[in-house]
Amino acid sequence: TALGPRSYTTLRDEAVKLFNSLQQLELERDPVPLMQGVLQTCLDLPPLVDEIYCQLVKQTTEPPAPGGQGDLHYWQLLTCMSCTFLPSPPVLRFLRFHLDRRVQAEPPGASCGQGARRVPGPPLCQCHRDPLGISCRTESRFPTSEMAKYACFIREALGKTKGRECVPSLEEILVLMRRQEMICTVHCPGAPACSVAISSHTTAEEVSSCVARELVSRLGLSQSPNLFALYEQSRRREQPVGSATLLADVLTRFE
Repeated sequence: TALGPRSYTTLRDEAVKLFNSLQQLELERDPVPLMQGVLQTCLDLPPLVDEIYCQLVKQTTEPPAPGGQGDLHYWQLLTCMSCTFLPSPPVLRFLRFHLDRRVQAEPPGASCGQGARRVPGPPLCQCHRDPLGISCRTESRFPTSEMAKYACFIREALGKTKGRECVPSLEEILVLMRRQEMICTVHCPGAPACSVAISSHTTAEEVSSCVARELVSRLGLSQSPNLFALYEQSRRREQPVGSATLLADVLTRFE
């Protein structure tokens, strides 16, 4: 079920709790509920968003076991964060720099989601220290690794994220961990249901337009003046979904 109302203490205490959660994440076999808990705390306590971004940048900088379970879990949580929150401008600039180090050595024409041969390259800088005290030695030594693919995915997500009403659902987190899209099923009166692939950034207007084109094609309604809208329906309520509403938020409310 979706996370309910929580009670919090001071920001300092909650920051310590989040740090402990990140440490626990390294060994967690099923990290999804823990990730959702971290995201929920950040949604409820926005000042902690920058703190978590900085912690994740540190944890993904020269990890002791690159590509290991703990390292991948940190990259996966960073992926979920990037599809849910935008950090402050200074942290965003540093985060993009961190991500660029991962994809710096990708050969021309290589896809972010496709494997490519490892290309050795010199460090970006050998002695410079960034404002957060993290060594700026390049981490693009393994450009075709899973981490490089996550870095590319996160960089693109940051250009689309505008904020969320809800944290990602458990299903969405699982999908984001694989850098894939979700399948949203839209039930249409008088017609078969439509399955639409959506991302964390897809709006109701985009899905409605897609479904409308499908229905016009199926039912021969090219001359119909009717308009289409999405409705959120549950046992307790039925209401229209605003055109700018993110479908991922609607799905979280169903959880």
